Amino acid sequence: MAEQRPALVLHLVSGGDPLVFTIRPDDVAELRKQLHLHLEHGSVETIRTAEDREVNVNFAHVIAAYIDDLHRQGKVFGVR
Repeated sequence: MAEQRPALVLHLVSGGDPLVFTIRPDDVAELRKQLHLHLEHGSVETIRTAEDREVNVNFAHVIAAYIDDLHRQGKVFGVR
């Protein structure tokens, strides 16, 4: 089985391709618990990437956000 590569996927209100940030596996559980609150409150949060960089995300501009595995095959997801 391939090693998991978790990523935060952000779909912006303005449309276009989603933004994808790889995240550290240790951060997945906490981010998964807090993600809905970030979206509900439109907060600005600092996300640490797997490359140990900090990304500030203004969730007021995000329409959908989820955590995905970049190694998963057969992805089926779309917003029409």
